[in-house]
Amino acid sequence: MSAISRRQLAAGLGLFALPASAQEAFPGSRPVTIVVAWAPGGSTDFVGRLVAQALTAQLGGSFVVDNRPGASGTVGHASVARARPDGHTLLMGVNSTFAMSRHLFPQRGYDDDRGFVGIGRVAISPIMLCTNAQSGVRDIAAFVARAKAQPGQMSYASSGAGSSAHLATELFLRGAGITVQNVTYRGGAPAVQALITNEVQLAMVDAVTALPLMQAGQIVALGVSTLARNPLAPAVPTIAESGFPGFEATSDFALMAPAGTPDAIIRTLSRGLTAALADADVVGRMRASSIIPTPGTPEAFPAYLTAESAKWGELIRARGITLE
Repeated sequence: MSAISRRQLAAGLGLFALPASAQEAFPGSRPVTIVVAWAPGGSTDFVGRLVAQALTAQLGGSFVVDNRPGASGTVGHASVARARPDGHTLLMGVNSTFAMSRHLFPQRGYDDDRGFVGIGRVAISPIMLCTNAQSGVRDIAAFVARAKAQPGQMSYASSGAGSSAHLATELFLRGAGITVQNVTYRGGAPAVQALITNEVQLAMVDAVTALPLMQAGQIVALGVSTLARNPLAPAVPTIAESGFPGFEATSDFALMAPAGTPDAIIRTLSRGLTAALADADVVGRMRASSIIPTPGTPEAFPAYLTAESAKWGELIRARGITLE
């Protein structure tokens, strides 16, 4: 072979090798979109934006949030289930959609188990069981006693059928053996306002919303839905320690990707998420908003999802909860 032909062959091999060697490591120069299936300003949006900033710092590239609200979160979830599984479209999911909605929206257009792969749990948001300040009730035992003395005459507010607050309240009512009528409002703000004005006597309120209202004397927290007390309100007992052993109902956030996303990309994202949730600034900002980091792994996510779905599916069937 002549020198010229050898050089030509080497050049040709070099051209063929160039694209592989020039490929960018994930995430590369393309933005990574984290879909939040709720409107801006809520707790899922807050967690999504905080994680996007943290992943940008940990992994490089650019992670951005895209809000796609509608139909109790199923619109945003469906868009991610249909997305190209290349790691550049992710989902900041919440359990009211990925574990509860499947039992209430059978025609939502995607399958939670086959449509997604879990990168890991991110955080939980405690829920406070609250009554209005004028009620005179200051603990769960007193509320249960009043409800039993006035069966069917008291009511509770929920921010939408099938929401975390709705199902958490139904879980409590079943355990207490009391009848309190559900009044559904179009969102959390009007539900809380109804509680403040005594239009309803009970509501499950996200801790980040409840805490300032408690401090202002507008509502009273009877219990918190986590197994441990909230460090920002240590005087409020858990529902579990107030006569309901094992009671737990939280808004859970998880980072997810379309099924079929390469394992190497899932590993990279998991590594970045773990590092982000160990960052003191990220942890501090979450805890200041009464959100508790709960870092998880891809391996642990399927068992968590199965258990969470089974828990709420059983409650929905037992209580006869529908969207009508």
